[in-house]
Amino acid sequence: MSYVLILLILLAAGAVVYALVRGLIAFVNMEPEDVDAEGVTASHKKQNEMMFARVKYQALAVILVALLLLLAGGQS
Repeated sequence: MSYVLILLILLAAGAVVYALVRGLIAFVNMEPEDVDAEGVTASHKKQNEMMFARVKYQALAVILVALLLLLAGGQS
């Protein structure tokens, strides 16, 4: 069971890095002229989307680590 949790933790950490990199790429490619009707740039929307995705994946990783620690503590 712990091997499965470790694999899931690694996948969640990879998703965090992916969301972080996508958000940074959106930040680098910011074009102030690309504004919608509300005055928000497409880059800002993408940055916010990636930030929330990163937070979700980080929360998932923390929960999985806590679960792994609980299971490891019960085995000793």
